[in-house]
Amino acid sequence: MPTDLSDRTNDPEQQRLSPPAKRAVKGACFGFFVDYFDIYLPVVALTPAIAYFQAQHTPASVAATLSYVTLALTLIGRPVGAIIFGRIADITGRRKATLIAVAGAGACTLLMGLLPGYATIGWLSIILVLLLRFVGGVFMGGEYSSANPLAMEASPKRLRGLVGGMIAASYPLGYIAISIVVAITFQFAPAGSPDSPYVQWGWRIPFFVGAALSAWFLLYYRKVEESAAFKRVQRAEKPKSPLRELLTGEHRRKLLQVLLLMTGMWFTVQATLSATPALLSAVIGLPSTEVNTGLLVANVFVAVGYLVMAQLGQRFGRRRMLVLSGIWTVLLAPLAFVAMVREAIGAAAGDGSTLLVMVYATAALVLTVSPWGIVSTYIIERFATGVRASGYGIGYSLAVIIPGFYAFYMLGLTRLMPYEYTPIVLIVLGGVLTAIGALRGPETRDADLD
Repeated sequence: MPTDLSDRTNDPEQQRLSPPAKRAVKGACFGFFVDYFDIYLPVVALTPAIAYFQAQHTPASVAATLSYVTLALTLIGRPVGAIIFGRIADITGRRKATLIAVAGAGACTLLMGLLPGYATIGWLSIILVLLLRFVGGVFMGGEYSSANPLAMEASPKRLRGLVGGMIAASYPLGYIAISIVVAITFQFAPAGSPDSPYVQWGWRIPFFVGAALSAWFLLYYRKVEESAAFKRVQRAEKPKSPLRELLTGEHRRKLLQVLLLMTGMWFTVQATLSATPALLSAVIGLPSTEVNTGLLVANVFVAVGYLVMAQLGQRFGRRRMLVLSGIWTVLLAPLAFVAMVREAIGAAAGDGSTLLVMVYATAALVLTVSPWGIVSTYIIERFATGVRASGYGIGYSLAVIIPGFYAFYMLGLTRLMPYEYTPIVLIVLGGVLTAIGALRGPETRDADLD
């Protein structure tokens, strides 16, 4: 019986996940879950407590921008991690790179939970927040750059769409998990004024939970086997420089196309999922607890949307569905976002429904974020085994650099429109770039990962 993790025949028995493949897929899903739990710690857990790291009477827009910047630096660190750990994964193995990356990310999250505040060390506190989030982002970029290609290489062709969707669905599940942790913490450490229990100490609890999840992942991933496809390439060829290969010839064209596509995807997710919590609570003035609960529910629908989009991509083609998603992002998502903002302003003034705000927020998130259920599978299928981890990690992460400064674009756009509506411009731009980027690439559904 073949021992390879990937499918090499059309025999239905060989089109199922073997036990080693199941472990690899579960590891990738769990890793992505932990990754996004950590990524959105600043947005969900730290936003209500950002006053702990700031001087009193800091303007709301500045406070919201600092929350955005902590996330932006995390995302900017990820392409650095993709370059470093993508190389490790392509030369020495996906499994080894994953273990190192998750250990580093967990350590940074733990240190974040131990930081003193502005009252103790002044502005150095927020500087340390930004530094640890950047370094943590480097390690986070290494986790999915290595674990996700391993899982996809282990999966039969007919299941790659589903596996990619399952991995992607771990992302909103991570968001849901952190929202639950924060909601529970609010019950015994209420948020509010700078002297409230959550601001003074409660915010640390989600960071400690994130560090514990990283430790748990490390224990599990030690049982995951190295990718058979990687082993075959390693035996057949001497290790080369994946980055050099990516920047020359056909690989360079592939990378540029992926970067264009992913720049659009990152603009949309930054303008909706990343900006919405602080926009609704810190700027418009809705209670943090209600916003947190509403977005928790919204991400349940986003997780379902990932799986639906993954299956549609498997059935009708990943390229086709990405193009269509760019189109509906331009045409429909702005309408849902405008409705959300208007209702939120009314609700903050006592003349609107918070429930309706979250209904509109859910619609905007599902429209713009669900297409990410296709992304990992599509990018991994674009690159050959010898450069796959590097190509996937860099293509996925490097594209976040420009969209990562979305908070500053929003501030700049206030010269033309109210701050609350500025994300709409980024949503439309993201949809356009997504459609163009997908059109410039081929269909990958039938690609051979071996």
